[in-house]
Amino acid sequence: MSTTFLTDEHRKLGFGNYVTCLNGILWREALRFLHQRERFVSALVRPLVWLFIFAAGFRQVLGISIIPPYETYILYEVYIAPGLIAMIQLFNGMQSSLSMVYDREMGNMRTLLVSPLPRWFLLICKLLAGTVVSLLQVYAFLLIAWFWDIAPPLIGYLTVLPALILSGLMLGSLGMLISSRIKQLENFAGVMNFVIFPMFFASSALYPLWRVQEGSPMLYYLCLFNPFTHAVELIRFALYDKVNWVSLAVVAGCTAVFTIGAIIAYDPGRGFARRAPAGGET
Repeated sequence: MSTTFLTDEHRKLGFGNYVTCLNGILWREALRFLHQRERFVSALVRPLVWLFIFAAGFRQVLGISIIPPYETYILYEVYIAPGLIAMIQLFNGMQSSLSMVYDREMGNMRTLLVSPLPRWFLLICKLLAGTVVSLLQVYAFLLIAWFWDIAPPLIGYLTVLPALILSGLMLGSLGMLISSRIKQLENFAGVMNFVIFPMFFASSALYPLWRVQEGSPMLYYLCLFNPFTHAVELIRFALYDKVNWVSLAVVAGCTAVFTIGAIIAYDPGRGFARRAPAGGET
C-alpha cells in the first residue's frame, strides 16, 4: 500500500517540486551558517593562523623553487594559500556532515528523508548547499589574503570557481560518506580528526611534493595518492588560469565515487535506517 502511494507521489512530482526542495535546503543551510557566526570565524581563523604566523617562521626554512603553475620564485605564503583554501573546504565538508549526524539524532533527518522526493536528490541538495557555504568562506579568505599581498591574476578569482565547486563537492561527499557510518554525535569529532589531519599534512598543501620525495619516498607516494593533494593542485593551477588535468581527473573521479558511496550508505536498506532501533523506524 505504502509502496503504491510513494510511486504515485513520485509520478506527481514536477520540475518545480525539485527546484523548491533545492531552494529550501540551500536556504536552511545558509540560515544555519548565518546563525552560527562562530563557524564562519573559526573557518577563517585556522588558515589565517597558518598564513600569518607559521608562514613567517617557515619562509626561510622552506624556500620554494620555480614550479608550475608559478613562473617565478614565490614567497612561502603564496605557495600555501591554495592549500589553506582547500583546508577551509575540508573543515566545512566535515562540519556540514556533522550537522547531518545532529539532524539524525534530533529526528530532523528522518523527516527529510521520508519525503516523496528521491533520496539521492535530497543528499545532492545537501551536498550543494554545503559547497555554496564553503565558497563564501573561501572568497572571504581570499579577500583577507589580498591585503597580505597574496594576489593571483584577477582572472584567477573567476577561473578558480569551477575548481572550488568540484573540490568542495569531493570533500563534502567524503564527509557525507563518513557521517553515514557514525551513530552518535560525540563519536564524530574523533573521526574528523582522524581524517582531516592526515589528509591535510600528507599532501602538497604545506610543501611541494619534490621536497617530500627528497625526505621520504614512501611519504611522497602517500601524498601523491591522497585526493586532497589533487584538490589543492587543482585550486593552485586554477588560480593562475591553468588546468592540472591529472588533478582534475582524480578529483572528478573521487567526487563520483564518494557521492555514489554516500547515496548507497544512506539507502534505507543499507544505511542508518537499517541500523536504527526498531522502535525508531517509521
